[in-house]
Parts: sequence; structure tokens; C-alpha cells
Amino acid sequence: MKRFKALFLNLPSIVLFLFILMAIFANVIAPMDPNEQDLVARFSPPFWLEGSDSHYLLGTDHLGRDLLSRIIIGSQVSIVVGICAMLISGVIGTVIGLLSGYYKTVDQIVMRLADIQLAFPTILLALAIIAVVGGSLQNLIIILGMTGWVPYARVVRSEVFSLKTYDFVVAAQTIGVRDGRLLYKHILPNIMAPVVTIATFQVAAAIIAESSLSFLGLGVPIDVPSWGNILSEGQLYMDSAWWISVFPGISIVLVVLSINVLGDRWRDVLNPKSKR
Repeated sequence: MKRFKALFLNLPSIVLFLFILMAIFANVIAPMDPNEQDLVARFSPPFWLEGSDSHYLLGTDHLGRDLLSRIIIGSQVSIVVGICAMLISGVIGTVIGLLSGYYKTVDQIVMRLADIQLAFPTILLALAIIAVVGGSLQNLIIILGMTGWVPYARVVRSEVFSLKTYDFVVAAQTIGVRDGRLLYKHILPNIMAPVVTIATFQVAAAIIAESSLSFLGLGVPIDVPSWGNILSEGQLYMDSAWWISVFPGISIVLVVLSINVLGDRWRDVLNPKSKR
């Protein structure tokens, strides 16, 4: 109990919780319309620099749009993509891993497919698919979800291989428990710890992938505020208006770092062999 309490009462948890709250209530707390343009106030610096405008706390971009509002609204895109992609890949990978670990015939097919996919970097595979089907929020979520199943499948498969030899599984098979019920009721609950750990890292990976694809112009549409789109727009003005790229970059780093640190701590908490 103390370890779970320490897990949630730390700086990474607080930072991530604040970003999630920001994403949930983005439309309420955003001070301005993120797409409202004010060309007179273009390239207005953050409030602590000379020549700033008190209406724009973090400054404006090349079209005079409020950067703070765009970062707040952009958090919705990044966090929604990360969570939804993780759920899709987690469900697919866990189901495939269960079947692969339990049935030898399925294992031969699935593992060859996993080897083929691992031969291509995930971001490169996503780039190729998006180039064909087009970029949109829905397509991005589906593509990242469909390409992220391999880590789940491989870990779950190895766990099922081990659990199949346990007495409670053998006893269930002996009394005639059906395979579907055996997998769902007896094996699945015992493999959730590594699945949860992988899921935390997959959220961070999906956020980075979304930002990278949007930065390259292949993610969400350019008119949708996202951290990757803001970074892409600001790269041309790094010398004169560094704040356009720096603040969304800091947001990405804080969220991804918080998730990764929490993932490490989840692994320690959920690992029964851990003494910490």
C-alpha cells in the first residue's frame, strides 16, 4: 500500500495529472480561440520579454495566434492519440499473445508476422501507410494502434508459455474448463502486470510518433492545433521567435518523461520480486 501511495504522490504523477486535466478541460481554460489570428500582434514574445503583449502570456506565432491557447488545445490531440492508440494495440497484442502462447499452430504464424513487422521501424511503417490512406486524427490513431501490437504479443506469449505449466491451469484443463474461459478467467488476470507496464511506455511512444508525423506534415491536418504542428510551424522562426517551437517541445518532453518515469515505477510496484 505504501508503494502505491508513493507512486501517485511524486512529481511525475503530478505533472502528468495536470496535463491530463488540461486536456480534459482545454476548451474551458484556453484563454482564446487557438485559430484566431491577429496579424498586428504577430511574433509577440512571452510576457517576461520586452515588447510583449499582456493578452498573450506565451506570445504569438507568425499569424498572431495565441500560443498558450494552441498548446492547451494541442494537448487534447497528443493525449487522445496516445491513449487511444495504446488501447487498440493493447487489446490486439494481448489477444494475439494469449492465442499464440496457448496454441502452437497459431504461434508459428503470429511470430513470423511479428518478425516481419519488427524488420520495419514503426515510424517508417506508419509513414508509408499514412502516405497511402492520408493523414487525419482517426487514421493516425488506427495506424499507430495497428502497428504497436508486437511488444504486447511477445511479452504475453512468453508469460502464457510459463503459466501453462502451473498447477491451477493444469487442474482447470483436467476438469474440462473450455479454452476461452481458461484464457479469460485464469491466465489473463495473471499477465496484466507486464501488460500495464508496456501500456504506459506505449502511450509515450504514440505521443512521440504523433508529434513526429505531424511535424512532417503527415499527421493531423495542419488546421488542427497539435504540438507537432506547432513545432513544424515554428521551425522557420527559431532565430527570431524561438518560443513558438520551444514551449510545445517542452510540453512533449514533460509528458513523455513523466509517463516513462511512471512506467518504471509501475514495473517496480507490480513486480512481486521487487523489494522496493
